[in-house]
Amino acid sequence: MSGNSFGKLFTVTTFGESHGQSLGCVVDGCPPGLKLSEDDLQGDLDRRRPGKTRHETQRRELDRVQILSGIFEGATTGTPIGMIINNTDQRSKDYSSIMHQFRPSHADYTYHHKYGSRDYRGGGRASARETVMRVAAGGIAKKYLYQRYGIKIKGYLSQLGPIVIEKLDWEHMENSAFFCPDPDKEQQLENYMDVLRKEGNSVGARVRVIARNVPPGLGEPIFDRLDAEIAHAMMSINAVKGVEIGTGFESVTQKGTDHRDEIAPEGFLSNNSGGILGGISSGQDILVSIALKATSSLRIPGHSVDTQTKRVLVVTNGRHDPCVGIRATPIAEAMLSLVLMDHMLRHRAQNIDVATNMPIIPPQV
Repeated sequence: MSGNSFGKLFTVTTFGESHGQSLGCVVDGCPPGLKLSEDDLQGDLDRRRPGKTRHETQRRELDRVQILSGIFEGATTGTPIGMIINNTDQRSKDYSSIMHQFRPSHADYTYHHKYGSRDYRGGGRASARETVMRVAAGGIAKKYLYQRYGIKIKGYLSQLGPIVIEKLDWEHMENSAFFCPDPDKEQQLENYMDVLRKEGNSVGARVRVIARNVPPGLGEPIFDRLDAEIAHAMMSINAVKGVEIGTGFESVTQKGTDHRDEIAPEGFLSNNSGGILGGISSGQDILVSIALKATSSLRIPGHSVDTQTKRVLVVTNGRHDPCVGIRATPIAEAMLSLVLMDHMLRHRAQNIDVATNMPIIPPQV
């Protein structure tokens, strides 16, 4: 299996399966001298960790990360950083009934045809469990970007099923079971998820991530456009079916006079482009939204076939998120952090000596 590495200068390679012994990753290209400990990474891992509330999968994983290499006397050395997280709460027997069946809208069918076999225990590498190491690696990037450049990356749930979030209260979000920044919608989300869980059904969600204090100049103007690589990163997350930068698909209905981000000496007058112009960061907030589909592993019977193409009704036992979007916020933050970290190092390598006489325009009036 190829395609397990991400990035060019700041590179992350992950390994492991949902029901394997452990998951791990190797981070290469991290600059030396960054003060780093396991505690620096554990906070985001705890935010992503399953089983914290009744609205998530009840698989209980502590997700305690171990740093195996690349750290000496509490700081990065510039050598590869190896990390591992052990699986402790697998229940592989829950999947024995679908050993020879294909779950609708899952990776079972495509994995079978690509590799000739598949790990049916929770989906193997196709499981969202794989993203735990992305969050660990993203924590390194997030800390470096903030300490070195003051870049802050934060995400939130902006829609769950039909419920659209209307307020942005970051303090409330920190204590929300849904990563929801709207205190007025919390009870509505609770009630909706309770009904959904009793049905045995699932629903999709929308997550928005914002990167602040990003300097202008990150990204390349053709194939390695910053927005293209952000889209690549976000689409690599399980269940993501759509990515928007700025106003995204809403720009279809906007006239040019509405969409263009006019500029004044005091700052940009809007940010419909989401902080990226011509594939290069403008210095405005980078605004990214992702759409996540509903979980396809359900206990409600669904039509499919087995490996002999015989008709079957598939029922997925086990423990699954009724809405994968609830825990997707720290994953999306991690992937945006990895992209910005990689592009920051690439920009530094080629363009560190570039200077213009023009002052930088403030992000927004």
